[in-house]
Amino acid sequence: MRYQDRTEAGLRLAHRLAHLRGQDVVVLGLPRGGMPVAYEVAGELGAALDVLVVRRLGVPRQPELGFGAIGEAGVRVLDGDVVRRTGLGPAEQAAVERSERAELDRRTLRYRAGRAPVPVAGRAVVIVDDGLATGVTAEAACRVARALHAARVVLAVPVGAESTVTRLRGAADQVIALQRPPRLGSVGACYRDFAQVGDAQVTALLERAARAAPPAAPRLDPGAHGDVEVRVPAGHVRLAARLVVPEAAPAVVAFAHGTGSSRHSARNRYVAGVLNRAGLGTLLLDLLTADEEQNRHNVFDIRLLAQRLHAATLWLRHEKGLPVAYFGAGTGAAAALEAAAVPGADVVSIVSRGGRPDLATPAALAHVRAPTLLVVGSADPRVLSLNRLAADWMHCEHRIAVVPRATHLFPEPGTLSTVAEAARDWFTTHLPPTARRHAAARSAVATTVPDTGR
Repeated sequence: MRYQDRTEAGLRLAHRLAHLRGQDVVVLGLPRGGMPVAYEVAGELGAALDVLVVRRLGVPRQPELGFGAIGEAGVRVLDGDVVRRTGLGPAEQAAVERSERAELDRRTLRYRAGRAPVPVAGRAVVIVDDGLATGVTAEAACRVARALHAARVVLAVPVGAESTVTRLRGAADQVIALQRPPRLGSVGACYRDFAQVGDAQVTALLERAARAAPPAAPRLDPGAHGDVEVRVPAGHVRLAARLVVPEAAPAVVAFAHGTGSSRHSARNRYVAGVLNRAGLGTLLLDLLTADEEQNRHNVFDIRLLAQRLHAATLWLRHEKGLPVAYFGAGTGAAAALEAAAVPGADVVSIVSRGGRPDLATPAALAHVRAPTLLVVGSADPRVLSLNRLAADWMHCEHRIAVVPRATHLFPEPGTLSTVAEAARDWFTTHLPPTARRHAAARSAVATTVPDTGR
């Protein structure tokens, strides 16, 4: 099969990577041809996009023949067979590398146009190119991601030679190639339109992606107690979570993530940061273990997710002695509503972001007593309709807030901050009386602290 162009190839590749949607993912495009593909992948996954500059090292007398590649962070990869076959000495190799290193630095500065690199440490990284022939530059890119402490490296391409894909499995945690022909004469032969991509196009794609990126998480209040990793007991397993409890917090909001998401989700971390700034505690909770996530049935087992969330609620109350609220996204919203309907759950309030409350049972929806806010994008008509159907079953105080021009993951500029502010206002408005007094006292203390001029 031949792709019409890199845009089509990127959309097809994004469909294959759909299981990563909603996770804390960074997509790194290899310039120049890989960037239009990477742009589509990042857009479909709702992920951050950046460039990862690598340069092929060509044999001086045969520049089309590469003897290695270099990348950012000082990475250097050599093809020993080519070096031996061509008799390249250390001095010749060093001369080529100096020249290519200078070009690498020039392109990096031009492409980023003063923007800082997207942080990749501790995050899943998807490296995207328009195809793999020898794979030397892709291998260098994987090594760069490792050097930058990526938690997981996925190499994804529309087409790659079978032998190259097999070899690069040692460089990446996973290699995905939609097509893997036994022999690949040229990547361009797999495209009807394989026009050259210029530096200006790479820069424009990065600027466009940056404008649509989620905002950076706000800084925590100085009184916040860290950003600590905890293990929450839930039956026979312990669930990974990130806990922040500001001093004198009136309540803790437990986050129930959606399909394929985790406590590392950039969007939920942003919302949590806004809540922390308002003095609320947050628990970003993985409702499944890493092994359980491999079974797609578990991701949609709302009953199991609700049981896990209820167990985390009991643990939170025991550990912190604070009222608990829920913030649910995707399938996590259904789990939050099911957990809130458990007799004696005593959840103080619920907010859903682009959630699927319709996946909760009608009986559970009817038994929820916690005030519930359902936030949906106006450009997400199917989910908006499903939220309205679910709301018809609810007898508690509830409201549907529609964010103008927002799609399902709220990637449009300003839409995620609108969600975060709506959640903050809902949670702080619906605190129990004792918690409201605590919050008012905390606010009064904060406003009477003298200005020391520091």
